[in-house]
Amino acid sequence: MKKILIVDDEKITLGMTKHILDLDYETFCAKSGKDAIRIYKAERPDMIVSNLQMPDMSGFELQSTLQHQYAERIPVIFMTAAAEDEEIEIKGVDIKSINLIRKPFRADVLLDKVEEVFARVKKVRGNRVPTETDPMTGLYNKSSSQLEIGDMCREVKGTLMMIDIDNFKQVNDVYGHNMGDKILIRFAEIVRAAVRNNDIAGRMGGDEFIAFCQNVSSEEIIAGKDRFMNEELLKSAKEFMGEDMNIPLGVSVGAVMAPDEGTDFLTLYRKADKALAAAKQEGKHKHNLYVEDKKDKDGKENPVSDIEKEMLTLGESSMGKGAYKVSANEFKTIYRFLTRVGQNYQKENRLIIFTISPGEGSKKLGDAVSKFNDSLCNSLRNSDVVTLSGKNKVELILLEAGALYCEMVIERVLENWKKLDPSEKFEVTYEVELIR
Repeated sequence: MKKILIVDDEKITLGMTKHILDLDYETFCAKSGKDAIRIYKAERPDMIVSNLQMPDMSGFELQSTLQHQYAERIPVIFMTAAAEDEEIEIKGVDIKSINLIRKPFRADVLLDKVEEVFARVKKVRGNRVPTETDPMTGLYNKSSSQLEIGDMCREVKGTLMMIDIDNFKQVNDVYGHNMGDKILIRFAEIVRAAVRNNDIAGRMGGDEFIAFCQNVSSEEIIAGKDRFMNEELLKSAKEFMGEDMNIPLGVSVGAVMAPDEGTDFLTLYRKADKALAAAKQEGKHKHNLYVEDKKDKDGKENPVSDIEKEMLTLGESSMGKGAYKVSANEFKTIYRFLTRVGQNYQKENRLIIFTISPGEGSKKLGDAVSKFNDSLCNSLRNSDVVTLSGKNKVELILLEAGALYCEMVIERVLENWKKLDPSEKFEVTYEVELIR
């Protein structure tokens, strides 16, 4: 039987709504948004029917808070006493786009609305398409992976796998970022081949991937997928970089089974991440299945901590390739932070300012600066930071960059620019300083 959480600060409406829905659904009642959050955590209902305007927390605020905490699409029907021709002032929300029922309502109207929303949810989940994909690999990006897997793991048993490429940084350091991109794109194809069409695969950022495999409950199957990905990645690496390639590339997998270890994304993600860390500690190129007892010494469920939820929210949904592009103000904040770091730790972080100057008769300086900026970013690590400064300057922060490495980076940047400007219509000069 499906579960419905009813939220209303009006006692009469709360009781009446419960009475209508009790025959067909298992219901839970909350008198405030705070109570609703507590009950949602304990019962994980399939739908929420909530009063739209409440004193402490509106229905929209409740929905937003829960979706932020659980990374799930939560179907909500909002109840309102506002007349049909009365304006409901909700900033940024189109009333026609939400599930709305007006008080007072008949029992058949409420039941029809609930059935309609459940049917729509079922249709959407049955015809899931990538709403947001990682631009490099075409897999789901971080935020979409959370939502899609969050929807699926609540209803379908299976295995969540955190997948990480071992020693990938060495590819970028030795062969450059273009080669690193080739490896990431090929590995995304390998991950796709390791799962089925009705499974979900995504890229969480950098060299970290994720997959949810429906109805997989055998460690032997997980081991087979891990073995397949390791073998195919090594073949591809030698194909791209030569048979003499000696970087110990491989794949580590952290796996956790649902519903045995949880039915929400954040709980499963935390446990799969622990298993991944264990696989790496055991020597990499292998899998680890999370099997720890999920209860503490008092027999209570170990909750996902607030800081773990916040870290997942703060992280980038899709890291993208090359350096981290930021605004001038964001760059200034990062620079000021690094000056503090430099005062307390012996870190060689460097500021480089590139100046692009037009030669005689050269035009379109703006286009040249934009092209140089893109070329620069593609030549750097994703831990380096870049911003445009004024009309003809690009500023760069290189993290933990010794003098020799800094020279190598500048040489690579200028070589790549020369390919884009072979006739040298624009002159590029630079200045370098240690950030202290």
